[in-house]
Amino acid sequence: QVQLVESGGGLVQPGGSLRLSCVVSGSFFSINDMDWYRQAPGKERELVAATTSGGSTKYLDSVKGRFTISRDNAKNTVYLEMNSLKPEDTAVYYCNAAVQSGMSKWSSRDYWGQGTQVTVSS
Repeated sequence: QVQLVESGGGLVQPGGSLRLSCVVSGSFFSINDMDWYRQAPGKERELVAATTSGGSTKYLDSVKGRFTISRDNAKNTVYLEMNSLKPEDTAVYYCNAAVQSGMSKWSSRDYWGQGTQVTVSS
């Protein structure tokens, strides 16, 4: 019932920008945390940026000042604005959302998007 649909990935040159979007759809009570992860070739998946329903944000040190996570609660959408992209940003980026099926926080469950490829290369 709950689906996360991503868009915005692609190929860009170093120094370029991309804006990723992730829309949560389906049947649910509320969305709590919404996060972006990435996994580069040969590396472990890592948390890139996170945001709570109240707007608090966290960033991976290597992307601070370059990436901005934001959300539109009315549209059930989280964004990742990526600027000054570097080759080391190349990875599959995954959207993750903690979704409550009911009023209780205990009903929260993580859902993942399908992943979108971001390639930074000249």
